[in-house]
Amino acid sequence: MKLEVNRHATTPIAQQLEAGIRAWIADHGAGGGRRLPSIRRLAATHHISRNAVIEAYERLVASGLVRSRPGSGFYVADSAATLASQPAATSSLEEVTNGLWGLFSASDHTLKLGCGWLPSDWREGDDLTHAIRQVARKSRSGIFEYSTPQGPQDLRDLIQERLRPLAMNADAKQIVMTGGGSHSLDLLVRMLLEPGDVVFVESPGYYNLFGLLHLQRIRVIGVPRLADGPDIERLEQLLAEHRPKLFYINSVFHNPTSSTLTPAIAHRVLQLAEQHDFQIIEDDIYADFQHTPTSRLAALDGLNRVFYLGSFSKSLSSSLRVGFIATPPTLVQRLVDIKMLTSISASRFAEQIVITMLQNGSYRKLTERLRTKLSNQMAMALTMLKKAGWEIYTEPAGGMFIWARPPSDISLERVSELAKQWEVTLSPGHLFFADHQPTAWLRLNVAYMQDPRAKAFIEAVS
Repeated sequence: MKLEVNRHATTPIAQQLEAGIRAWIADHGAGGGRRLPSIRRLAATHHISRNAVIEAYERLVASGLVRSRPGSGFYVADSAATLASQPAATSSLEEVTNGLWGLFSASDHTLKLGCGWLPSDWREGDDLTHAIRQVARKSRSGIFEYSTPQGPQDLRDLIQERLRPLAMNADAKQIVMTGGGSHSLDLLVRMLLEPGDVVFVESPGYYNLFGLLHLQRIRVIGVPRLADGPDIERLEQLLAEHRPKLFYINSVFHNPTSSTLTPAIAHRVLQLAEQHDFQIIEDDIYADFQHTPTSRLAALDGLNRVFYLGSFSKSLSSSLRVGFIATPPTLVQRLVDIKMLTSISASRFAEQIVITMLQNGSYRKLTERLRTKLSNQMAMALTMLKKAGWEIYTEPAGGMFIWARPPSDISLERVSELAKQWEVTLSPGHLFFADHQPTAWLRLNVAYMQDPRAKAFIEAVS
């Protein structure tokens, strides 16, 4: 095996080795079971460290190209012929996030127009402070002890009741508490997927999931998101070419378009899931922003092949990370086992605060006020954008986001310059596509759009 290693290149040696071995397998049609050079031999041949070789082999094992046999060495996997021709997924945090964290690292005085959370001055602290004091005064265990692995029974009972208006008859035994929506996704990816598996995602869609899947060496394929849900015609075409294990969908107030799934599309997605035997993650973390409930896949499916995700972080507090998964009954224990191994439990303190606010009605009143405020902001933001000549992807019925595009005669570079000039931080549109395709579309958070800087930016771009 002849590999080229450039010690002066910016690409780490381990990644050079991985790419070289992948290319060698693809070029030579190396069949499953063929033994690869030992770590010691490969390191000596190329005058590199054994650690670099070990890292390269581990990356290939994670991608499904190579199998490790303890005491014997590394061998080409049976599936290598198919996988070797696929591009290697990015794995470094810098590659996966691709500039995303600019929203989090931006200075406090910068207007985060593209962010995915509510402004601090929208947060209502009195009820939250009262709940925190109650927990601190009445629940010593809530401050110092671990939560139960599945989550407190009383909180799961409360969530069970909150799901009934969505026509979801999930038993509390089917609910697993998590540390927010991102934690829920991480647990499900660990439980359901292996390197090399195919996952369908909506395009545009949730960028953090794309990064998580790439880190786990999952093959990600985008399905266009339309005003009524995923593009069914394109979905059927892709299903004729691929066998996904999973399809991730935002049903209500989709991120970033704020479109909502219609009953007809929901039924067809479930029919295709049954026909092609794939599972669905239904992310519904914006449910509390919806005035009148609409169709949920989990309700129509009866939590048979759908995993339902909810969260309190978007509405209550980004710092109090409380989420949950409603799962098919047979997978509850497996999900709890993975949660225990990776995080032991969620925050008991945060869970007790949510329990308090659900029981005393303050959370219900809070979300009612937020829905009204967001609806007003959405109407004003749409009017502002239309007047300025921006193109709206679809007019949302609610939620936080508008997916919009500036007039076509302005370049992306100029948009970035104007954003910097008016101290506005944006979410680059390409982050919302699994293949990071260039785009002029931008996610705008309506909760920030009445700020004078946002208005000046929108008008300057026109």
